[in-house]
Amino acid sequence: MRTGPIDLHTHSSVSDGTETPAELVAAAAEQGLGAVALTDHDSTAGWAAAAAAVQGTGMMLVPGMELSTRIGWSSVHMLGYLFDPASPSLVRETTRLRDDRMHRAERMVAKIGADYDLSWQDVLDQASEGATLGRPHIADALVAKGYARDRSAAFAGILHWRSGYYEPHEAPSPLVGVRLIREAGGVPVLAHPATHGRDTNVPRDHLIELVEAGLGGVEVGHRENTAAGRERLLELAKKYDLVVTGSSDYHGDGKPNRLAENSTDPAQFARIVEQATGSAPIQG
Repeated sequence: MRTGPIDLHTHSSVSDGTETPAELVAAAAEQGLGAVALTDHDSTAGWAAAAAAVQGTGMMLVPGMELSTRIGWSSVHMLGYLFDPASPSLVRETTRLRDDRMHRAERMVAKIGADYDLSWQDVLDQASEGATLGRPHIADALVAKGYARDRSAAFAGILHWRSGYYEPHEAPSPLVGVRLIREAGGVPVLAHPATHGRDTNVPRDHLIELVEAGLGGVEVGHRENTAAGRERLLELAKKYDLVVTGSSDYHGDGKPNRLAENSTDPAQFARIVEQATGSAPIQG
Protein backbone atom coordinates (compact mmCIF):
# COMPACT_ATOMS: atom_id res chain seq x y z
CA MET A 1 0.00 0.00 0.00
CA ARG A 2 1.33 3.42 -0.91
CA THR A 3 1.89 5.92 1.86
CA GLY A 4 -1.07 8.20 2.46
CA PRO A 5 -4.13 8.71 4.65
CA ILE A 6 -6.55 5.81 5.19
CA ASP A 7 -10.20 6.86 4.84
CA LEU A 8 -12.62 4.10 5.83
CA HIS A 9 -16.02 5.70 5.20
CA THR A 10 -17.12 6.99 1.78
CA HIS A 11 -20.27 6.84 -0.36
CA SER A 12 -20.79 6.66 -4.10
CA SER A 13 -23.82 7.15 -6.33
CA VAL A 14 -24.73 3.52 -5.58
CA SER A 15 -26.26 4.97 -2.41
CA ASP A 16 -26.33 8.70 -1.64
CA GLY A 17 -22.99 9.99 -2.92
CA THR A 18 -22.78 12.14 -6.04
CA GLU A 19 -19.82 10.37 -7.71
CA THR A 20 -19.78 6.95 -9.34
CA PRO A 21 -17.58 4.34 -7.65
CA ALA A 22 -14.92 4.91 -10.32
CA GLU A 23 -15.07 8.69 -9.87
CA LEU A 24 -14.81 8.32 -6.11
CA VAL A 25 -11.72 6.10 -6.44
CA ALA A 26 -10.16 8.62 -8.84
CA ALA A 27 -10.85 11.46 -6.40
CA ALA A 28 -9.28 9.47 -3.54
CA ALA A 29 -6.19 8.69 -5.62
CA GLU A 30 -5.84 12.33 -6.66
CA GLN A 31 -6.13 13.33 -3.00
CA GLY A 32 -3.14 11.07 -2.24
CA LEU A 33 -4.92 8.49 -0.10
CA GLY A 34 -3.14 5.26 0.70
CA ALA A 35 -6.41 3.37 1.15
CA VAL A 36 -10.11 4.11 0.80
CA ALA A 37 -13.16 2.08 1.85
CA LEU A 38 -16.32 2.13 -0.23
CA THR A 39 -19.19 1.89 2.27
CA ASP A 40 -22.45 2.54 0.47
CA HIS A 41 -25.68 2.19 2.42
CA ASP A 42 -26.93 -1.41 2.52
CA SER A 43 -25.28 -2.25 -0.82
CA THR A 44 -22.15 -3.79 -2.30
CA ALA A 45 -23.19 -3.00 -5.88
CA GLY A 46 -20.29 -0.57 -6.33
CA TRP A 47 -17.50 -2.97 -5.35
CA ALA A 48 -16.73 -4.30 -8.85
CA ALA A 49 -16.50 -0.89 -10.50
CA ALA A 50 -14.36 0.45 -7.65
CA ALA A 51 -12.07 -2.59 -7.83
CA ALA A 52 -11.54 -2.02 -11.55
CA ALA A 53 -10.91 1.70 -11.04
CA VAL A 54 -8.29 1.22 -8.32
CA GLN A 55 -5.98 -0.77 -10.61
CA GLY A 56 -2.82 1.14 -11.42
CA THR A 57 -3.36 3.80 -8.76
CA GLY A 58 -1.11 2.24 -6.12
CA MET A 59 -3.95 2.82 -3.67
CA MET A 60 -5.74 0.10 -1.70
CA LEU A 61 -9.50 -0.37 -1.90
CA VAL A 62 -11.28 -1.69 1.19
CA PRO A 63 -14.66 -3.24 0.26
CA GLY A 64 -17.29 -2.34 2.84
CA MET A 65 -20.82 -1.20 3.54
CA GLU A 66 -22.77 0.98 5.97
CA LEU A 67 -25.56 -1.21 7.33
CA SER A 68 -28.74 0.45 8.61
CA THR A 69 -29.70 -0.49 12.17
CA ARG A 70 -31.74 1.22 14.83
CA ILE A 71 -32.63 1.27 18.52
CA GLY A 72 -36.20 2.44 18.94
CA TRP A 73 -36.47 5.69 16.96
CA SER A 74 -32.71 6.22 16.91
CA SER A 75 -30.78 5.35 13.75
CA VAL A 76 -27.49 3.54 14.43
CA HIS A 77 -25.23 2.93 11.44
CA MET A 78 -22.90 -0.06 11.43
CA LEU A 79 -19.90 -0.06 9.12
CA GLY A 80 -18.87 -3.49 7.91
CA TYR A 81 -15.49 -4.20 6.34
CA LEU A 82 -14.10 -7.08 4.28
CA PHE A 83 -17.11 -9.40 4.57
CA ASP A 84 -18.33 -11.95 2.03
CA PRO A 85 -20.82 -10.06 -0.20
CA ALA A 86 -22.55 -13.35 -1.05
CA SER A 87 -23.37 -14.20 2.58
CA PRO A 88 -27.00 -15.42 2.34
CA SER A 89 -28.19 -13.85 5.61
CA LEU A 90 -26.57 -10.50 4.85
CA VAL A 91 -27.90 -10.48 1.28
CA ARG A 92 -31.42 -11.20 2.53
CA GLU A 93 -31.27 -8.39 5.08
CA THR A 94 -29.77 -5.76 2.79
CA THR A 95 -32.29 -6.62 0.06
CA ARG A 96 -35.09 -6.13 2.57
CA LEU A 97 -33.56 -2.87 3.79
CA ARG A 98 -33.23 -1.41 0.31
CA ASP A 99 -36.82 -2.38 -0.51
CA ASP A 100 -38.11 -0.81 2.71
CA ARG A 101 -36.02 2.33 2.14
CA MET A 102 -37.57 2.77 -1.31
CA HIS A 103 -41.14 2.31 -0.06
CA ARG A 104 -40.44 4.69 2.79
CA ALA A 105 -39.21 7.28 0.30
CA GLU A 106 -42.35 6.77 -1.81
CA ARG A 107 -44.56 7.39 1.25
CA MET A 108 -42.67 10.56 2.10
CA VAL A 109 -42.88 11.86 -1.46
CA ALA A 110 -46.64 11.22 -1.48
CA LYS A 111 -46.98 13.33 1.68
CA ILE A 112 -44.75 16.11 0.38
CA GLY A 113 -46.45 16.04 -3.02
CA ALA A 114 -49.74 16.98 -1.40
CA ASP A 115 -48.24 20.38 -0.47
CA TYR A 116 -45.43 20.86 -3.01
CA ASP A 117 -44.97 20.20 -6.71
CA LEU A 118 -42.93 17.03 -6.20
CA SER A 119 -43.42 13.62 -7.83
CA TRP A 120 -41.78 10.21 -7.50
CA GLN A 121 -40.33 10.68 -10.99
CA ASP A 122 -38.59 13.85 -9.76
CA VAL A 123 -36.83 11.72 -7.15
CA LEU A 124 -35.94 8.96 -9.60
CA ASP A 125 -34.38 11.60 -11.85
CA GLN A 126 -31.87 12.35 -9.08
CA ALA A 127 -30.68 8.75 -8.58
CA SER A 128 -28.35 6.62 -10.65
CA GLU A 129 -29.67 3.30 -11.95
CA GLY A 130 -29.71 0.66 -9.22
CA ALA A 131 -28.98 3.16 -6.43
CA THR A 132 -30.21 2.57 -2.89
CA LEU A 133 -32.96 5.21 -2.82
CA GLY A 134 -33.49 7.29 0.29
CA ARG A 135 -34.06 10.72 1.76
CA PRO A 136 -30.93 12.24 0.15
CA HIS A 137 -32.48 11.68 -3.27
CA ILE A 138 -35.69 13.38 -2.11
CA ALA A 139 -33.50 16.24 -0.86
CA ASP A 140 -31.81 16.50 -4.25
CA ALA A 141 -35.24 16.62 -5.94
CA LEU A 142 -36.33 19.39 -3.59
CA VAL A 143 -33.17 21.33 -4.44
CA ALA A 144 -33.77 20.80 -8.16
CA LYS A 145 -37.32 22.11 -7.72
CA GLY A 146 -36.09 25.19 -5.87
CA TYR A 147 -37.64 24.28 -2.51
CA ALA A 148 -34.26 24.06 -0.72
CA ARG A 149 -30.82 25.61 -1.19
CA ASP A 150 -28.95 22.33 -0.77
CA ARG A 151 -29.26 18.91 0.86
CA SER A 152 -28.52 20.27 4.33
CA ALA A 153 -31.28 22.87 4.00
CA ALA A 154 -33.73 20.22 2.79
CA PHE A 155 -32.96 18.03 5.81
CA ALA A 156 -33.29 21.00 8.15
CA GLY A 157 -36.64 21.95 6.63
CA ILE A 158 -39.06 19.81 4.64
CA LEU A 159 -37.31 16.52 5.47
CA HIS A 160 -36.89 17.24 9.19
CA TRP A 161 -38.59 14.66 11.40
CA ARG A 162 -40.76 17.43 12.93
CA SER A 163 -42.04 18.61 9.52
CA GLY A 164 -44.89 16.10 9.35
CA TYR A 165 -43.55 14.42 6.21
CA TYR A 166 -41.17 12.05 7.97
CA GLU A 167 -41.70 8.29 7.79
CA PRO A 168 -39.79 5.74 9.93
CA HIS A 169 -37.35 3.30 8.35
CA GLU A 170 -37.44 -0.35 9.36
CA ALA A 171 -34.03 -1.74 10.30
CA PRO A 172 -32.57 -4.49 12.51
CA SER A 173 -31.02 -3.81 15.90
CA PRO A 174 -27.28 -3.04 16.09
CA LEU A 175 -26.86 -6.44 17.78
CA VAL A 176 -28.30 -8.18 14.74
CA GLY A 177 -26.11 -5.99 12.52
CA VAL A 178 -22.94 -7.06 14.34
CA ARG A 179 -23.90 -10.70 14.10
CA LEU A 180 -24.72 -10.48 10.39
CA ILE A 181 -21.38 -8.84 9.55
CA ARG A 182 -19.37 -11.28 11.69
CA GLU A 183 -21.26 -14.25 10.23
CA ALA A 184 -20.19 -12.98 6.79
CA GLY A 185 -16.54 -12.87 7.90
CA GLY A 186 -16.45 -9.09 8.22
CA VAL A 187 -15.47 -6.59 10.90
CA PRO A 188 -18.28 -4.37 12.31
CA VAL A 189 -17.48 -0.82 13.42
CA LEU A 190 -19.98 1.62 14.92
CA ALA A 191 -20.25 4.69 12.65
CA HIS A 192 -20.06 8.20 14.19
CA PRO A 193 -21.58 7.02 17.50
CA ALA A 194 -21.00 10.17 19.59
CA THR A 195 -22.90 12.90 17.79
CA HIS A 196 -25.07 13.91 20.76
CA GLY A 197 -22.76 14.70 23.63
CA ARG A 198 -20.41 12.81 25.89
CA ASP A 199 -22.01 9.38 25.59
CA THR A 200 -22.52 7.24 22.51
CA ASN A 201 -25.94 6.95 20.87
CA VAL A 202 -25.94 3.30 21.94
CA PRO A 203 -26.95 2.66 25.59
CA ARG A 204 -24.06 1.36 27.70
CA ASP A 205 -25.68 -2.02 28.41
CA HIS A 206 -26.36 -2.48 24.71
CA LEU A 207 -22.78 -1.52 23.86
CA ILE A 208 -21.48 -4.28 26.12
CA GLU A 209 -23.79 -6.72 24.30
CA LEU A 210 -22.35 -5.54 20.99
CA VAL A 211 -18.79 -6.09 22.20
CA GLU A 212 -19.66 -9.58 23.40
CA ALA A 213 -21.30 -10.30 20.02
CA GLY A 214 -18.18 -9.25 18.12
CA LEU A 215 -18.17 -5.47 17.66
CA GLY A 216 -14.77 -4.74 16.19
CA GLY A 217 -14.39 -1.00 16.60
CA VAL A 218 -15.73 2.53 16.88
CA GLU A 219 -15.42 5.42 14.45
CA VAL A 220 -13.89 8.11 16.66
CA GLY A 221 -12.54 10.50 14.05
CA HIS A 222 -15.68 11.95 12.44
CA ARG A 223 -16.75 15.56 12.09
CA GLU A 224 -20.12 14.91 13.79
CA ASN A 225 -18.69 13.33 16.95
CA THR A 226 -18.46 15.84 19.78
CA ALA A 227 -15.12 16.47 21.51
CA ALA A 228 -16.42 14.99 24.77
CA GLY A 229 -17.91 12.09 22.84
CA ARG A 230 -14.57 11.32 21.22
CA GLU A 231 -12.91 11.19 24.62
CA ARG A 232 -15.55 8.79 25.87
CA LEU A 233 -15.19 6.60 22.77
CA LEU A 234 -11.43 6.38 23.29
CA GLU A 235 -12.03 5.29 26.89
CA LEU A 236 -14.46 2.61 25.74
CA ALA A 237 -12.11 1.46 22.97
CA LYS A 238 -9.28 1.05 25.46
CA LYS A 239 -11.47 -0.77 27.98
CA TYR A 240 -12.91 -3.24 25.44
CA ASP A 241 -9.88 -3.43 23.10
CA LEU A 242 -11.79 -2.02 20.14
CA VAL A 243 -10.27 -0.76 16.90
CA VAL A 244 -10.32 3.04 16.60
CA THR A 245 -11.03 4.48 13.15
CA GLY A 246 -11.23 7.93 11.63
CA SER A 247 -13.04 8.72 8.40
CA SER A 248 -14.53 11.44 6.25
CA ASP A 249 -18.02 10.05 5.50
CA TYR A 250 -17.46 11.53 2.04
CA HIS A 251 -20.48 11.95 -0.27
CA GLY A 252 -18.92 13.92 -3.13
CA ASP A 253 -20.90 17.15 -3.46
CA GLY A 254 -23.73 15.71 -1.36
CA LYS A 255 -22.11 16.81 1.92
CA PRO A 256 -19.36 19.27 2.92
CA ASN A 257 -17.24 16.36 4.22
CA ARG A 258 -13.89 16.12 2.40
CA LEU A 259 -11.81 13.02 1.76
CA ALA A 260 -9.32 12.23 4.55
CA GLU A 261 -10.47 15.08 6.77
CA ASN A 262 -10.27 12.32 9.38
CA SER A 263 -8.22 9.18 8.83
CA THR A 264 -7.31 5.84 10.42
CA ASP A 265 -3.93 4.93 11.86
CA PRO A 266 -2.25 2.17 9.80
CA ALA A 267 -1.84 -0.03 12.89
CA GLN A 268 -5.58 0.18 13.55
CA PHE A 269 -6.36 -0.61 9.93
CA ALA A 270 -4.06 -3.64 10.14
CA ARG A 271 -6.18 -4.95 13.03
CA ILE A 272 -9.28 -4.85 10.81
CA VAL A 273 -7.52 -6.72 8.01
CA GLU A 274 -6.22 -9.31 10.48
CA GLN A 275 -9.72 -10.02 11.84
CA ALA A 276 -11.47 -10.28 8.49
CA THR A 277 -12.11 -13.61 6.78
CA GLY A 278 -14.85 -12.76 4.27
CA SER A 279 -12.85 -10.80 1.70
CA ALA A 280 -9.56 -8.91 1.38
CA PRO A 281 -8.40 -5.41 0.47
CA ILE A 282 -7.72 -4.87 -3.23
CA GLN A 283 -4.31 -3.47 -4.06
CA GLY A 284 -4.27 -1.11 -7.02
